[in-house]
Amino acid sequence: MSADAQSPVPSRRRRNKRRNILLIFLVLVLVVSLAGAVGVLYLGNLARSFDSKTQTIPQAFPQETLRPAKPTHGPAAKAMNVLLLGSDSRGDSLNLTEEGAPSNQRSDTMMWVHIPADRKHIYLMSIMRDTWVGIPGVGEAKINAAMANGGVPLVVQTLEGMFKNRIDHVAIVDFDGFKAITDALGGVEVDVPLAFTPLHGKTDFKAGPQLLNGDQALAFVRERYAFTDGDYQRVKDQQIFLKALLNSVFAPATMANPATVSTIVNELSPYISVDSGFDSATLGALAVSLKSVRGADVTSFTLPTLGTGTSADGQSIVLRDDASIAAISKALQEDTLGAYLESAGLG
Repeated sequence: MSADAQSPVPSRRRRNKRRNILLIFLVLVLVVSLAGAVGVLYLGNLARSFDSKTQTIPQAFPQETLRPAKPTHGPAAKAMNVLLLGSDSRGDSLNLTEEGAPSNQRSDTMMWVHIPADRKHIYLMSIMRDTWVGIPGVGEAKINAAMANGGVPLVVQTLEGMFKNRIDHVAIVDFDGFKAITDALGGVEVDVPLAFTPLHGKTDFKAGPQLLNGDQALAFVRERYAFTDGDYQRVKDQQIFLKALLNSVFAPATMANPATVSTIVNELSPYISVDSGFDSATLGALAVSLKSVRGADVTSFTLPTLGTGTSADGQSIVLRDDASIAAISKALQEDTLGAYLESAGLG
């Protein structure tokens, strides 16, 4: 949302600078799981904070007749798929995109999170924003145009159509929340793979391990112009940061400190929008089921593509890999994504 965009919600809950997402919401889920050891009352306080501070997406899903059915038996029936979105701000209120109305916003980053039935792993699939796909009612276009043409419901419909699998929940996070969790942890140590100077920013990044504060971390995950492969390296850097962030969250000093856990939940909640079914009760149940998951159990990968090309109307695009999409669809339907990634050398 632009600085002068109007919003019906209080200013503390306005959504500013929605351009990327680095799974802040996922981290929040895992942080809440740590609170279970502290006590029911404490967990209840965190739940109330989450419910009161997050914002509900009024219409997150397309019409039921347009959606694939959720399996009723087998492992896939108990698996969960969560769509995590970040959207850039081009003037229109985010409320338009959340309601399913056309706007001039685009989803800058999207990740499909698959949580298998056994709840022993989490799989994060980044989808390149310029991937050329078929968008219902629009035709062939970059996948991030789905948000601009039909809001969150059209993004969900497009992805469900691609992967023939149902998305159970949707979450949207903005940049301010990303900065908040980094600073709440006292910084995050990241092993920067390539030295670079951001096109816009004050930090020169050297290769190697370094402690990043919120502003520096934001610059690290946003940059694409400094790299010859642009968005490809940015997605890699986002995944690198996520791993580092999870390691920081699960560090003994964090897990043993109720004040830090409370700060993370309280600081992040105002920057999160979720579908109406993803309340603290659902979140709490998911958190408990993920209590054994640690950073090493999280696998991130990018949806394979066929490289870059040019569309008929002259746009620079990322060419989709239909064979990989079909294989991932099958793995999701059978809840065997981990085995597929290992066989395909991904993650």
